[in-house]
Amino acid sequence: MASVPRVVWSPDPHAAGRTAIAGFARFVRERGQAIDELDYPALHRWSVQDAAGFWTAVAEYAGIRFHSPATSVLNGRLPSATWFTGATLNYAEQALFPGGGCARPPDELAVIWCHEDGSDGSLTWADLRDQVARARAGLRRLGVGVGDRVVALAPNCPETLITFLAAASLGAIWSSCSPDFGPRAVLDRFGQIEPVLLLAVDGYRYQGRAFDVRDKVEQLCRDLPTLRATVTVPLLGSGPSPTSHSPGPDRWTWADLLAGHDPLTFEPVPFEHPLWVLYSSGTTGLPKGIVHGHGGIVLEQVKSLHLHLDLGPADRFLWFTTTGWMMWNYLVGGLLTGATIVLYDGSPAHPDLGVLWRLAERYRITLLGISAPYVQSCLKAGVRPRDLADLTGLRAIGTTGAPLSVDDFEWLLEAVSPTAQICSISGGTDVCTAFVGSAPTVPVWLGEISCPALGVAAAAVDEQGLPVVDAVGELVITEPMPSMPVRFWNDPDGSRLYQAYFDTFPGVWRHGDWVRFTPRGSCVIYGRSDSTLNRGGVRMGTAEFYEIVEADEAVVDSLVVDTSELGSAVPGELLCFVVLSPGATLGDVEPRLRQALRTQLSPRHVPDRFHVVTAIPHTLSGKKCEVPVKKILAGADPATAVSRDALADPASLEPFVQLAVQRRGT
Repeated sequence: MASVPRVVWSPDPHAAGRTAIAGFARFVRERGQAIDELDYPALHRWSVQDAAGFWTAVAEYAGIRFHSPATSVLNGRLPSATWFTGATLNYAEQALFPGGGCARPPDELAVIWCHEDGSDGSLTWADLRDQVARARAGLRRLGVGVGDRVVALAPNCPETLITFLAAASLGAIWSSCSPDFGPRAVLDRFGQIEPVLLLAVDGYRYQGRAFDVRDKVEQLCRDLPTLRATVTVPLLGSGPSPTSHSPGPDRWTWADLLAGHDPLTFEPVPFEHPLWVLYSSGTTGLPKGIVHGHGGIVLEQVKSLHLHLDLGPADRFLWFTTTGWMMWNYLVGGLLTGATIVLYDGSPAHPDLGVLWRLAERYRITLLGISAPYVQSCLKAGVRPRDLADLTGLRAIGTTGAPLSVDDFEWLLEAVSPTAQICSISGGTDVCTAFVGSAPTVPVWLGEISCPALGVAAAAVDEQGLPVVDAVGELVITEPMPSMPVRFWNDPDGSRLYQAYFDTFPGVWRHGDWVRFTPRGSCVIYGRSDSTLNRGGVRMGTAEFYEIVEADEAVVDSLVVDTSELGSAVPGELLCFVVLSPGATLGDVEPRLRQALRTQLSPRHVPDRFHVVTAIPHTLSGKKCEVPVKKILAGADPATAVSRDALADPASLEPFVQLAVQRRGT
């Protein structure tokens, strides 16, 4: 059994008793469940053993407005379970009029927004409802209705939020991409769902530069034949498109869209009616369109944000994200709790890595969400946020996007705040939430994620599908969750969805992560299981490897590939690719890395060879492309191994393609 790491944050019993999750525990106890308000393990056991009872209680506690009640709560089991049969509701109504004690006066702030250049603004709840009503009226004038697809090529700005809520209020289906996506990547996503309306900006600012995207928008108008209208938001104020308008959709400005006004009403839709389409990374072929329903997302976001992160009307919530990442959808869910959400459109490193921490002071953020790579960048750069900004109002720091290392935890405690709760979470776009995370009634142990989320029957299993504790295994979910995909787009018989999650262990969701659950219920994520390092029979996730390699101050980024699992004729090797800081040389760095890996990981996991590259290939959402690189090195055609349009920097793949050619020639 692994030693127990030190506790770095403990819930104060008095403060914990005032949290939303404690209130929920009292709520269910009053209805017959013998659960103490601070007994999280007991609450979790009940939530997965009586899923129907638990999710019914969440809906009641949160004051979810159902237009029609459910005739049954849960029918069937994985992979074909259905929820709240017969119920109708609307996500936008819950977001604009939060219930369950989360309601806010009309004159209080609902949204604060800030651009990279420092310009900012805010919307009260009355302002937000008024602008959603106006946008809704504009969408109706353009013929948008139930089931139509509305898409956005836009950043994390208020216009994007308003259009999403207006579309949802009509029962239309939403999808968005960040404006830095290439035209092919956008078309690969939007082209599948045949949108009728495109919201687009004329450009955006990032890292101090302005980027004009009007030509990209024109290309999309030509390539999306189902578009009936395009609404342009002049973020750069750059005027008409530099190219002549070809025949195509009607052209409206943002002012045109908001010119009319109808009463703000909400289309009651079935619980499983599509709310939005998110996308898989698309590294090998077209991205999968993941469809989530109104009801499942309402319940999941209320549970995750209100109960687990304790968001409520007193909070200000910022999670750094783009509109192409599921964390944007997660951030928007803060409205369901009555919190003020803060939208930041810009780089987290301009003018320097202190920008998000200064925003936390400027807007009195109580919960700040960031990515693990951002934490690592700050650590390596020697940034001390507590010296840059007053962070005493920060009660919690959320992190996701990659496993958070022990060194990352230590840095957050020492350089940011010794008192803020570290809320490390891990989940996926697949469910638009976290499977494992934090709770205000559960301690935080150094280097660990605190607990499985309520309603999530998470476990680690071995290769035979048998549960293991305190040992690394595959992360699986054994019981249904309301926010599991309603379906994949263009998957009428469900075969693609089944293959993605249920093919390995029938009736059990296999997520594709390596995880170790401790006897305390906490866990550690070790990276993707499809990129396992298997050396001499010792299997290890890549996260542990990166934690050691990237702790070296000279290593900016890295990627490790174990070719021995590829089943090819190429001799198996463990290859490590590194991006070095200016002035550093492999001759200086490699001996340190070999020694560190030998002593801190295992002698078997010391790479056979190190290679210096200028960049590591990442997906548009920031994930390292381990599996595509493995396939290329095994001899696969790069065009089939990875879609270059799914990469943040397509040129970063070229050194790996060249190495594959060299390997075949030896």
